[in-house]
Amino acid sequence: MAIRDKNLVPEEYYHLYNRGNDKKKIFLDEEDYDRFVKLLYICNSKKEFKFKYSVIRSKIDAFDFERGEPLVSVLSWVLMPNHFHIILICHRSDLCTEKYNPITEFMRKVSTAYVMYFNKKYERTGGLFEGRFKSRHIGEENYFNYIFSYVHLNPIKLIQKDWKEKGIFDKNKAKDFLENYKYSSFQDYFGKKRKEEGIIDKKSIPEYCLCNHAKDLFVWINKGAY
Repeated sequence: MAIRDKNLVPEEYYHLYNRGNDKKKIFLDEEDYDRFVKLLYICNSKKEFKFKYSVIRSKIDAFDFERGEPLVSVLSWVLMPNHFHIILICHRSDLCTEKYNPITEFMRKVSTAYVMYFNKKYERTGGLFEGRFKSRHIGEENYFNYIFSYVHLNPIKLIQKDWKEKGIFDKNKAKDFLENYKYSSFQDYFGKKRKEEGIIDKKSIPEYCLCNHAKDLFVWINKGAY
C-alpha cells in the first residue's frame, strides 16, 4: 500500500516516489526526461519561475539558474518510464510553519511544472500522476543503504525485468548500463562529471552510508529491504 507521511520533518531522511496514472508512462521521449531533470534543480528554491522565460528565452543553461538557497538536499534520484524515486533531507527548519513545508513545496513545484509542460506538449488535460507523491521515512541505517542502492539500481529493470526477484544475472553488464543511463544520480557518484551533479548534495550523505563504490550497491541490494 502506498504510504505518505503526514509530517515531513527537517533533519530526517525520506524516500519519495510517484508514478503515472494506471501505471502509464510519464516520460515519452528524451525531451521529457530532460525537462524533469532540469526541474529537479530549478524547483529546489523559494524563487518562483517560469521555465519559458527563466531558461528558454533567457538562453541560459538550466543548471546556471541562480536559485538561491535550496529548499531540500537531494541525495539520490532516478527517473523510469512510468515513475520516479527521490531520496532527500531538509535542513530548512527556518522555513517550516503549520502551512508551509519545504519538502512538500519542492515536490509541488516539480510536479506542477512538469504536468503543465507534459499536458501542453501532448495536448491533453487532467492529472498525470497517481495522486500526490508518496513518502517513506528512512529511520534505520540498514534501510538507508538498501534504498540508496535500490534507487540507483532501478534502471536495471530496463534490461532485466526480474532482477529484483531473481537477482542480477550479469553484474558487469548492469554496471555498464548504469554508467550510461543519464536519468539518475548514479553517474554523479560513480561516473563522469556533469552539470546534473548540481541536483544532489553529497555533503548531506550520512556517515553511515556504506555505498562508496558502485560494487557496494550490489552488496546492499542483496541484503534485501529492512
